[in-house]
Amino acid sequence: MGFLDLLLIASMPVLKTLLVTALGLYLALESVDVMGESARKQLNIVGYFVFSPALVGSTLARTVTSENIAQLWFMPVNILITFIIGSALGWILVKFTRAPHHVKGLILGCCAAGNLGHLPLIIIPALCKEQGSPFGVPDVCQKYGMAYASITMAVGAVYLWSYVFNLVRVSASNITRGDEKSDASVENTESTTDTKKCIQECPEALLPSTKCTSTGNLDESMLPLVKPEVNSQVSTWGRIKNCLTKISKNINLQTLLVPSTIAAIVGFIVGVVPRIRGLLIGAGAPLRVVEDSASLLGDAAIPAVTLIMGGNLLRGLRGSGVQLSLIAGVVVIRYILLPVIGIVIVKGALYFGLVHEDPLYLFVLLLHYALPPATNIGTMTQLFGAGESECSVVMLWTYALASVALTVWLTIFMWLVT
Repeated sequence: MGFLDLLLIASMPVLKTLLVTALGLYLALESVDVMGESARKQLNIVGYFVFSPALVGSTLARTVTSENIAQLWFMPVNILITFIIGSALGWILVKFTRAPHHVKGLILGCCAAGNLGHLPLIIIPALCKEQGSPFGVPDVCQKYGMAYASITMAVGAVYLWSYVFNLVRVSASNITRGDEKSDASVENTESTTDTKKCIQECPEALLPSTKCTSTGNLDESMLPLVKPEVNSQVSTWGRIKNCLTKISKNINLQTLLVPSTIAAIVGFIVGVVPRIRGLLIGAGAPLRVVEDSASLLGDAAIPAVTLIMGGNLLRGLRGSGVQLSLIAGVVVIRYILLPVIGIVIVKGALYFGLVHEDPLYLFVLLLHYALPPATNIGTMTQLFGAGESECSVVMLWTYALASVALTVWLTIFMWLVT
């Protein structure tokens, strides 16, 4: 199959996503006001607690089995590699551009986390349905493609709400601590000034004296403190304990138990355990109505989230004064550096026999490196109040350029694996 034919096939799922995103942007306009800010917020809550978990759980339950789960072990490792390399490149970008403190978490998150949630679920089935697809029979392609995309979504949700969530949270807490230190330094300066003034007015204030009135005496908090001598040598176990204590305070493990993660665990259990699978999955399953209902709800997740994404991009059109170098840096990392690194890693894994030679599976592994930033990063910046307006601008430009970048990289990936 020629390169131009692959380019035409690759453009179809991207165009579908763009059309639904543009519709969401139109519905969010003030003159239309069908999907205003409050409407998007409520729809986002429903999608977060209902649509997305139903999609993850039902898809995994149908497609993941005890036979194919052992062949997919490299996929979580591959996704973790994308997060680590992306955050490392983001850290270099932050240092190189001297980004403001309140956008550091945003930049790290955008470079680390791609949209592993819904774009693979849109792109892969659309590619399978295209006539002349290099991935074989459409039904077989869609069956395994949905399994790969569902695992991608589930694992990506775990990494996003554990790794990236804490990157943004720690960055925001550093801003708060910096502000508190600034306030404390001002207070200490004022206190020192008052102390000097008091000493000048009453030179004997540090000693018992009858010449100074009670109002001229220093408060005990103003007196210099003499720290007792302590043993500076700390045991190795003490240092390890202190380090673990700091890590446990900085990482909120409760964020792992988000609805999508819980649904993924349930979906894995249903799919892998034969007896439970026989009760829920299949035309003759006695409780198939439960899986059918979950699947029906899950079908609403992709259009709902895509519409919300389009509506949220409206804020980016208004601008927020974000550095052009930061936007360009995120674009270069997500659409040039990461895909090139991904090709090297996946090809290396195939060479050393870490992955099986399945074109669709290799394509999904490569796709992990070429996706635009995760839209949930906007939720995180809104939650911590750090870089919220800048996030809209970054998302606007990255998703606007994704139409070109994704089409090109999808074409290259299909050409490489076939």
